[in-house]
Amino acid sequence: MIPKLNEYKKQFDIMSDDEIKPGLDAIEKALASVLNPEKDLRIIHVAGTNGKGSTIAVMEAVLRAHGFETGVFSSPAILDIHDQIRINGQPIAQEELEYVFEEMEAAGLSGLLTDFELLTVAAFLAFRNAGPDYVLLETGMGGRYDSTNVVTPLVSVITSIALDHTGFLGNTIEKIATHKAGIIKPYIPVIVGELPPEAKAIVLAEAKSNKSLVRAYGEEFTLKPGTTETFCGMSTFKIPVRNMKGPHQAINLAVALEALSLAGVPLKQDHVAEAVANVALPFRFQKIAENVYIDGAHNPAAARMLVRTIEEQFPGKKVDWVVGMLNTKDYEATLEILAPLANSFTFVDFPHAQAAKAKELQAVCPIEASRVISFEEVDVKCSKKNTKVVVGSLYLLSSLMRQ
Repeated sequence: MIPKLNEYKKQFDIMSDDEIKPGLDAIEKALASVLNPEKDLRIIHVAGTNGKGSTIAVMEAVLRAHGFETGVFSSPAILDIHDQIRINGQPIAQEELEYVFEEMEAAGLSGLLTDFELLTVAAFLAFRNAGPDYVLLETGMGGRYDSTNVVTPLVSVITSIALDHTGFLGNTIEKIATHKAGIIKPYIPVIVGELPPEAKAIVLAEAKSNKSLVRAYGEEFTLKPGTTETFCGMSTFKIPVRNMKGPHQAINLAVALEALSLAGVPLKQDHVAEAVANVALPFRFQKIAENVYIDGAHNPAAARMLVRTIEEQFPGKKVDWVVGMLNTKDYEATLEILAPLANSFTFVDFPHAQAAKAKELQAVCPIEASRVISFEEVDVKCSKKNTKVVVGSLYLLSSLMRQ
């Protein structure tokens, strides 16, 4: 479900399938028919279970602070299709996207692609038209058979690996790691975040078979804690203020800086510090009102990181959780992780075909203090009592922001 995509499809009479069909044959043929715009771009390709968006946000901010022009392709939408394709930090303009759809219509792409493949082609065309210095490309799901995996990047990045999208990627860390490692290309260097040992072994094996250099967080680079944090990697930078909070964001920051360095971007201390002090990403422990936060933690690994962030920011305090998740996620395990910090749980029905029913979430709630409300009843205004955190599906959060 890509908000406003259908409006463009209808306007330009382009058909595409809303199913997920992993594989590269269709998009490779489609890109060839529009003269392979992806081959003209300087790309950093980012995969990972969690942390992709935050890592890309840091890279985008740092590049912009140095005066470089940027293109970003990310998912899912924050508000609608336009913010999935960003140029110089701004959602693509309607007239620019209309021009791209004219190009795809003229190339005869109707009926050949899935929705996400169509959007991927649109992103590559938009970036070729805009000509940014660097493109930051986020995988949609997995890596090996994801429609973004048609590029030869400057650097490949794998932020994290945990259980998610198990219906498509497999139900073990090893199977999921095999998908993520599929973005590694021959002789192209790889940056990896903090990975489970069994996942790291698979990534290293894939890199070895591709003769690709690997630089791993905690080994070749790190972010040292302190009143002023210090990034130590290919370069060294002092980080006086980090706007994106939580220990996981320290890792994402380090991954971002090492990836840019490995891509050959000439980084300067003052620009790095300025960017890191100001960068923010919607739905990542985002404060939207007094005592009210939203966070897109939608699997157990992300929930653990969120809990650690809250414990770091509000030691000893408990929160009121407002939760809505997809039925494809391991919501029972996620609730178990959130429960120790809970004053209460409020479960929400929200508009999405795969949204888990609020009653289903309540049925596996680990504590008694819980209730069910409709989407229209969600209150994200200031909380006078306890800290309130709305958590779960990015589709829930983006729907709330569109209200």
